[in-house]
Amino acid sequence: MIAHGKSIKIFSANSNVELAREIAKYVGVPMGSAEVTKFSDGEISMNIYETVRGSDVFVVQSTCSPVNTHLMELLIMIDAFKRASAAQITAVIPYYGYARQDRKIKARDPITAKLVADLLTTAGAHRVLTMDLHAGQIQGFFNIPVDNLFSMPLLARYYIDKGFSGEDTVVVSPDLGSVTRARNFANKLNASLAIIDKRRPRANVAMVMNIIGDVKGKRAILIDDLIDTAGTIQQGANALVERGGAREVYACAAHAVLSGPAIERIIDSPVKELLVTNSIPLPPEKQIDKIRVLSVAPLFGEAIERIYEGLPVSILFD
Repeated sequence: MIAHGKSIKIFSANSNVELAREIAKYVGVPMGSAEVTKFSDGEISMNIYETVRGSDVFVVQSTCSPVNTHLMELLIMIDAFKRASAAQITAVIPYYGYARQDRKIKARDPITAKLVADLLTTAGAHRVLTMDLHAGQIQGFFNIPVDNLFSMPLLARYYIDKGFSGEDTVVVSPDLGSVTRARNFANKLNASLAIIDKRRPRANVAMVMNIIGDVKGKRAILIDDLIDTAGTIQQGANALVERGGAREVYACAAHAVLSGPAIERIIDSPVKELLVTNSIPLPPEKQIDKIRVLSVAPLFGEAIERIYEGLPVSILFD
């Protein structure tokens, strides 16, 4: 347990309490005592039941569904700690919502990822600790330090331990935008790389066009940063089996958004196993046999300790 200098306190709002408890246990400190509730009209209210004056405060909150509620909880919590004279406030956001709105794709589009960055800074956050941002340039939207952790080493270790590596395995990028991620993952597994070339006619609708690379007779691993409606994964897996001749198809992602028809699509797809992290909690109705969840608590716990101690976090990127 850390026991010097300013005290360290870890709090959680309502989006991912179990992960926050795991992180606090790893760091060796008790969970901070606070409560986030609502008034009868829906306004968010919070109470802090212990002093935070002069403390290094870490607030754990994924801005997952319901996104706007969880974002407001985080903002209000940060503001409360600022007004309670916390020395340092770090927003620990395992899943950063609105990250897909990071640029203007067409005229009059908002850049909501930048808006959220401004809101967090204005609320009083001194630092942001997150994981697998949809776009790396979001770090530049902040004028405060941002540490963007990566789940790739954790996911890669899982497959290596299962013997999924070498010439028998191919890592597949589900689109051209994820090629760098897939190539890095393939290097860790010492596997080959394939790419699915697809066109997306409108949001949340994907159409597979071509498979670039050799997947015939191999174990294919589809990798993405997040899985939302699972249309990309379903169509990609079907194409790998039907057009490419893949022997088996697995899939992995950092963030299990799994909205809309995602669970039904995963069940109906040829994907044998979907590997995700607990950056977003899975409700009971989404806990199907095909989904395996890895905890990122040790990763975030180690990062929090290093931030508190003033040690480099870059070692965790490997």
